[in-house]
Amino acid sequence: MGMKRLALLKKLRKGAAMRWKKMATSIRVSIFDTVLFKVVSVVEAIALVSTLCFFYLCCGCHI
Repeated sequence: MGMKRLALLKKLRKGAAMRWKKMATSIRVSIFDTVLFKVVSVVEAIALVSTLCFFYLCCGCHI
């Protein structure tokens, strides 16, 4: 009876440790994803504004 309880406790401890590792990795990926999204958004905004400026400078505004 004691051996089964000990084996069960070891499994529970190992499962809890793995859960915390997975959560820590998930948090890191989430932070990285958030930062990367902001950087890509800024780069895309700069590209769109520069394209618009290039159009108005080279082609003029004929409305």
